[in-house]
Amino acid sequence: MSLLGELLADLRAETAELDAMVRGLDPAAWELPTPAEGWAVRDQISHLAWFDDAATAAATDPDGFRATLPAFLGRGYSAVDEIAAASRSLAPGQVHDWFRAARARSLEAFARLDPGVRLPWYGPDMSAASFVTARLMETWAHGQDVADALGLARVPTARLRHVATLGVRAMPYGFAMRGLPPPAGPIRVELTMPDGSPWTAGPAGAADVVRGPVLDFCLLVVQRRHLDDTSLELRGEGARAWARVAQAFAGPPGKGRAPLGSGVSQGRTG
Repeated sequence: MSLLGELLADLRAETAELDAMVRGLDPAAWELPTPAEGWAVRDQISHLAWFDDAATAAATDPDGFRATLPAFLGRGYSAVDEIAAASRSLAPGQVHDWFRAARARSLEAFARLDPGVRLPWYGPDMSAASFVTARLMETWAHGQDVADALGLARVPTARLRHVATLGVRAMPYGFAMRGLPPPAGPIRVELTMPDGSPWTAGPAGAADVVRGPVLDFCLLVVQRRHLDDTSLELRGEGARAWARVAQAFAGPPGKGRAPLGSGVSQGRTG
C-alpha cells in the first residue's frame, strides 16, 4: 500500500472511532461541555465538519481556496468560535449527518489526489500526505475533547505514529507562530508505541531529547494535555523550549491546557 493509501485507511479508521463515540448520544450529551472553554460536544463535531468541507475545497479547487484565505485569516482566532456559534442552530442529528457527509466528501477528494501535489491550508502549503495526516490529527485531537467530555478512555492505537510525525515536522512552526527562533541544534524524539515498539525521529546522539510514551507526546503537540500531566522526559534547553510552544495544528497558537486539577479554565486549541 502507498503512503497515501495507508494514511487514508487510517483516517477512515479514526473517523469510525469518533463516529462510534457520538452515535446514539441523546441530545443532552451533545451539549456536554468539553475541556475546550465554551465548546460542547456538538461544537467539536461541527468544527470538524466545517473544516472537512474546507479541506475538500482545498483539494479540488486550490486556487479558489487560496482566494478565501486573506479574509479568513484576517478574522484571527475568533473565526473558529464564529463557525461554532453559527452551527448551534442545528439539531444534534443534523450536526452528525453533516460531519458524516463532509468527511465522506473529503475522503473521496483525497483518494483522487496526486501524491506529489502540494495543497494550500491555513498555514504553509502541504504535500498530499501531510494534508491527509493533518485531517487525521485534527480528528484524533477533537476526538480527545469529545472523549474527555463523555468520560471515555480511548485505547491508543498505532495511528498515533502519524500524529507524532506531524508533531515533529511542525516543530519550527510552533516557534515561528510566536516569533521565536527554533533551537540551533537538532532534537531527538524517542517514543514508545502502544505495542511497546520504539518510534524515533532526529539524529541519534543529539544533545536535546524528548522521550516517553507516544500518547503523551501526541497529547502535548495537539495541546490536549499540559506538560505536567505527561510522563515525557525532556533533556536539554532546546527540548524544553519546544515543549512550551509545540503545536501540530495550523493557525495561531492556542492557549494550551492548564494542568489537570488546577482549577484554571482550559484553553481551546486546534
